[in-house]
Amino acid sequence: MVDMSEFESISPYNDDEACTALKGIADHKYVAQASKFIFPDEDSSYLGSLLKGLHSIDEFQILVMQKMVERVLATTAHTFSYDGISNIIDAPGKFLIMSNHRDIILDPAIVQTVLFRNGLPLTEICVGSNLLTNSFIEALIRSNRMIKVVRGISARELYISSQLLSRYIRLKITSGESSIWLAQRQGRTKNGLDITEQGLLKMLDMSGQADFKTNFQELNIIPASISYEYEPCDIAKARELLISRQQKYVKAPNEDFISIITGITQQKGNIHLNIGKPLAPEELAAAAICDKNDRYQAIRHAIDMRIIDGYKIWKNSYIAYDLRNRTRRFMDRYSAEEKAAFVDYMEKKLDMVEPELDRRELRDIFLGIYANPILSKELFAFDV
Repeated sequence: MVDMSEFESISPYNDDEACTALKGIADHKYVAQASKFIFPDEDSSYLGSLLKGLHSIDEFQILVMQKMVERVLATTAHTFSYDGISNIIDAPGKFLIMSNHRDIILDPAIVQTVLFRNGLPLTEICVGSNLLTNSFIEALIRSNRMIKVVRGISARELYISSQLLSRYIRLKITSGESSIWLAQRQGRTKNGLDITEQGLLKMLDMSGQADFKTNFQELNIIPASISYEYEPCDIAKARELLISRQQKYVKAPNEDFISIITGITQQKGNIHLNIGKPLAPEELAAAAICDKNDRYQAIRHAIDMRIIDGYKIWKNSYIAYDLRNRTRRFMDRYSAEEKAAFVDYMEKKLDMVEPELDRRELRDIFLGIYANPILSKELFAFDV
């Protein structure tokens, strides 16, 4: 067993810690509400009783979390599909799954569900510390194999924290203890453009003890792309982008919690998860011969290509593209009724924000969230 004591501040709860934390929130009012949703045929006290009787994190994930995700998919998604699972089954050991990030909770949760359905071990999950807004959320998230990514600290503290996180991720994977899920960027994509942050790749490389190619090869990076027909929290993202154009955006109290609940409960239409091919040794070798920053750009390009290629374009994106650009380019991809339904959906969402916000600009941003994945595919010369 690898000594993980230095990582106590960021590592997930162990079984004892998780069971204690979950027992501590078992009587919370939100648990009774969640119980009615997850277990509609049981009494509202059912989930609380489950939490009090758990003996391990595995039990929690099997008896509660997987039931919750399947219930979300059954009640808020029209269809759910996935492909590329063989890229994980055939992986030579543990891996780092690097995903685009559209929803705070569902992105990693859906990946876990696909692993669970295929009888594969679940991963640990990197989550920003800004989401730990109260003890209730912390108990739930840290009991779900959450690795805490510290946010809102000074540059010096960030450097030290990044070193610690980098060592933790590498040690977990290379020791064979656990695979890890990591978003390709800090925070959710809000404008529909999935781009890997170069700083994230530098963080991963900080703990490497060998040459550049080996440092990345031993992480076994597998890109993944999740696509929602109806973007989770779409109007909230559009509103934030609009306000950010004029001033520094400041989150309201409990805004992250509201985003979590909205993402879970909002109707999402069709959902697709694509699991891409791992970064190949040849790609890493080609990146290694580049100049310092160009090395990371090459890795980023390889990840972005897989994520964008795996992103599924739904009808809403074709409609939004034509509306935003005043074209009929994709009119063969949707019906007049589907277009009218999307416009009605959009206008109702626009009605939800403050009337003083510029409606025209807000509409353009909203349409961009849906249309921009087409631009991303065109940038990489993929079929749309």
